[in-house]
Amino acid sequence: MTRKKRSRTVGSEGPAVYREKSTSQIDIEARKSQKEKKRKGLKSGSRHSAGQDSANRANGQKKDPRLGSKKPVPLVVDAKPTTKKERRLSAEQELAMLENDAQLMVLLDRIDAGEKLGSGLQKQVDQKLDRIEHLMGRLGLLEEETPDVIEEAPVRKGARTDEDLLDQFENMDLDSFDKE
Repeated sequence: MTRKKRSRTVGSEGPAVYREKSTSQIDIEARKSQKEKKRKGLKSGSRHSAGQDSANRANGQKKDPRLGSKKPVPLVVDAKPTTKKERRLSAEQELAMLENDAQLMVLLDRIDAGEKLGSGLQKQVDQKLDRIEHLMGRLGLLEEETPDVIEEAPVRKGARTDEDLLDQFENMDLDSFDKE
């Protein structure tokens, strides 16, 4: 008769419950124990390979850590425009992009129609218009507004005004120059 090992688990109530182990579980445990019994010594050939492992480890530590870097290297260097002319061209390009912005045109049309925009859209429109104005000022395209009211310079004592000089010219006797 074959002997069956039973495992005992303690239950919360009542007597202990015995469960049978399947034959496959018993076989697996037996194989594991046999393998452990067989391998009591060192691996075969470990006497010769031990020196090589330590030599490889020593070489590995001496390696330069900079070799094999994963950092990407830029292949093309992008130079920023350094001359005024190139910067001016970039400003012109930016101004052209802003003036041709379809979203800005739609928002400006909505404002012209009397529609009120939300605070976010209004802020966006203001920022773009300010940038356009700034670029136009940098490029010299912005016209200076002349004041409508011309302030007259204060009149000094003894100084003649333009009207006085005009009256003197109109009333001048030109015949008196011929007689001399």
